[in-house]
Amino acid sequence: MKKEITLSQAQELVDQWIKTVGVRYFNELTNMTILMEEVGELARIMSRTYGEQSFKESDKGKDLGDEMADVLWVLICLANQTGVDLTKALEKNFEKKNIRDLDRHKNNEKLR
Repeated sequence: MKKEITLSQAQELVDQWIKTVGVRYFNELTNMTILMEEVGELARIMSRTYGEQSFKESDKGKDLGDEMADVLWVLICLANQTGVDLTKALEKNFEKKNIRDLDRHKNNEKLR
């Protein structure tokens, strides 16, 4: 059975890869720009797969999961560079949403 990677492990694995194979992190602003580029590539595949746009020849064969992983990779790089523990940040975000949105979506007529 394959062992799943936790967010903490992912942060450590990306850090190890950057420091050995990748030489060093790009600066934070460069990585932010790369993140936007990767989100754009994901959006392109989403719009062609689930939206009305047709695939261009260069889009064919693109893997949605791989595009999402590219986004996650750069986000993890930014978290590592800025000292964000993604596990703690996600836990805190769940707490916020569970308080703020406790009844918000249940009471939204648009979601019925």
